[in-house]
Amino acid sequence: MKIGEVIESVPCIDVSVKNKEVDLLFTQNQTLRGIVVVQDSKPIGQITRTHFYQKIGTRYGYNLFMGRQSQLVIKNNPLMVESNVPITEVSTASMQRPAEDLYDDVIVTNNGFFLGVVSIRNLLLKLVETQVAIASFLNPLSYLPGNKLIDDKLGEALQLPKYSLVYFDLDYFKAYNDTYGFNRGDKVLLYLTDILKRNVASAEEFLGHIGGDDFIAILPYYEVEPTCQTIIDEFDAKITDFYELEDLVELLVPNRVGELEPFTCTSISIAVITNEYQQFETVEQLSDAVARLKKECKKISGSCYLINDK
Repeated sequence: MKIGEVIESVPCIDVSVKNKEVDLLFTQNQTLRGIVVVQDSKPIGQITRTHFYQKIGTRYGYNLFMGRQSQLVIKNNPLMVESNVPITEVSTASMQRPAEDLYDDVIVTNNGFFLGVVSIRNLLLKLVETQVAIASFLNPLSYLPGNKLIDDKLGEALQLPKYSLVYFDLDYFKAYNDTYGFNRGDKVLLYLTDILKRNVASAEEFLGHIGGDDFIAILPYYEVEPTCQTIIDEFDAKITDFYELEDLVELLVPNRVGELEPFTCTSISIAVITNEYQQFETVEQLSDAVARLKKECKKISGSCYLINDK
């Protein structure tokens, strides 16, 4: 959500307006928290109710200030942001202000021209709403974007001149869960999540968690081999730490058809579909292509990656 979506109107005055007129505005509207001072429709300062009456309420304040221009009681460095700035960024900036300015309204502009203000109360309420909304679209284990956001990103990827869709899937993960339980299985998933976050980290890259041991990345380029290999190397380096040593050499577990077979350490399969040689018209076509390639990838023993070619 952008800050411009939650603005409210407050009076604005020219810098030449006398303080007695400011006093009248505050007197006539007891809920008015502040007034914005503008010059050529651009905000240059702010007069808050608290600051104004602190000045006027001093021993000689009324006689000193009331008949003079408002610049004597202006706060000259209010927080001003453009209307397209996300409220999360505005909230951070608001909380970094000095204590005496912490609860002042945020002034919102459009190309530098005064648009309105946002109170700290409304800002925090909208921030909570936004965080709740975001959380509803995140996987509860990894806190990565879930299926709804993944579908949106896949649709956007189809419009990119270059993209690589990278699908990550763990091999023999069901056997691990059956042997050690879901709690330890979640720790393996968080181990993979940490590796993926480190290697898919730029603002142009997208990382999502489909569910279980299935993850997806969308990268706006074709040169994915180094990233895939680094992820495999990091995953394989410490995955055995999640096992009991004797299980790796002695344990027999049932496979998907119920037959006993040697316990195999979890590995990672990475399937990559790009639009370098193939064009996809729909998300369904793209999803089908990566699913087919993932099936081929999982036939290979150990961690590996496959990329679609000509």
